[in-house]
Amino acid sequence: MRIVHVFRAPIGGLFRHVMDLAKEQSRLGHDVGIYCDSTFAGERNEKLLAELIPHLSLGIERIEMRRNPHWTDIAALRGMAAFCAKKDADVLHGHGSKGGVYARLGGVLHKTRVIRAYTPHGGSLNYRPGSKTHRAYMLIEKLLQRGSDAFLFESQFIAERYFEFVGQTDAETRIVFNGLYPEEFTPVKPRPDAADFLYIGEFRFAKGIDTMINAMGRLRDDGKRPTLILVGQGPDEAALMAQVKALGIEQSISFSRPMAAREAFSLARTMIVPSRFESMPYVVIEAAGATVPMISTDVGGIPEIFGAERHRLIPCDDVGALAGAMHAAIAMTDAERLEPAQRLTHYIAENFSVSKMACIVLEAYEAAQLSRNGAH
Repeated sequence: MRIVHVFRAPIGGLFRHVMDLAKEQSRLGHDVGIYCDSTFAGERNEKLLAELIPHLSLGIERIEMRRNPHWTDIAALRGMAAFCAKKDADVLHGHGSKGGVYARLGGVLHKTRVIRAYTPHGGSLNYRPGSKTHRAYMLIEKLLQRGSDAFLFESQFIAERYFEFVGQTDAETRIVFNGLYPEEFTPVKPRPDAADFLYIGEFRFAKGIDTMINAMGRLRDDGKRPTLILVGQGPDEAALMAQVKALGIEQSISFSRPMAAREAFSLARTMIVPSRFESMPYVVIEAAGATVPMISTDVGGIPEIFGAERHRLIPCDDVGALAGAMHAAIAMTDAERLEPAQRLTHYIAENFSVSKMACIVLEAYEAAQLSRNGAH
């Protein structure tokens, strides 16, 4: 097949998913291309995009794409149509809200032989239900449903959220977990000078970092002085630093710039995921594959990652529960912390592989093609 992946910015878990999928589809003999934003400037991600180019026999086309609806979308949509026509694409696979609009809008207007697939990656489904923005985006999703041949949800959670707020669909539907490569199942051991706890991700309040900082303050009040390192960047960094200072725990918490996940895993003995909302976070899957002990909230698709270990998850926004889990972790021996982490690694190895991810996606494309042919 000739497959074009459409998405906005080459960043985060969405970009990793597209990279892994494109590489595996190429390895399996398919022709793959990419259509994405040209304005994003991030050295590490631009390097990753450059490394992907040898796997893209259909090439890459980049054009300005705004996060929110904008008049420049007209030129971008025309450019995408021209790119796909020139490459004689069989499949147009949109990722995220913007990619989903671009890939499926043409199918709403008129049916063509091109199969149009959609992976939300949270996207418009992340907005607070009941809000004006959420209602508006759900109406758009309902419209675009008519131009969709396949839905490839990254978690059962997001699938159920879609069906609840948008509605059921007759299109091909699959749950496609993000995957890891075999080498990512090599355990990462903490450095000799490792901190007690680690956070990796964006510095945004939606990630629950403020709850984690308050839990550190609670432990300090109880006579415990664990250490925490936060790796990442984001819009709420200054506010989070101010919170740390207000609690008087600057000596216990440090901030670090973004780095590769496996490099960051060695910085601490236990990783904390205090999020208020997640779809299917790559960093949790990566940490599980690397046998990193974790404390995580019970939100979004995270229980699907933890499988039989989901009973260890804690409520979000619960300072007491998080402080209690952190207290228990620092009281454990290394062996006690590793035992549940090792069980989780085995589960991830069986269910979260790049090869399995790509096979399910290709199966959905093919089923959609057969359905389209049968309709004619």
